[in-house]
Amino acid sequence: MAGIYSKDILPHDVQKRLERGEVLSLLDVREQDEWESGHIPGARHIPLGALGFRHKELDPHKETIVICRSGNRSGLACEFLESMGYKVFNMQGGMSRWTGEIAYGK
Repeated sequence: MAGIYSKDILPHDVQKRLERGEVLSLLDVREQDEWESGHIPGARHIPLGALGFRHKELDPHKETIVICRSGNRSGLACEFLESMGYKVFNMQGGMSRWTGEIAYGK
């Protein structure tokens, strides 16, 4: 996999949508320690390495925004999910460019 997928979204666009009250399907694919050190409230956590057997927890018909630290692992996740028919967007820049609310812990 080379991280080839069709759609990107910027962190500030995700933040604006959340601030408007939209209910978004957010998927964070970082490792447990990264997740605990700060994630977007309401996001689902499935580490990239577990996505192969946990992808069925996601709704393939619902738009899902995939998040990691910088956008690389989420790009790989998007490629994998999109190849199976999921509607996904990669959040470019990941949590390193996120300026919105952050939740901590498990």
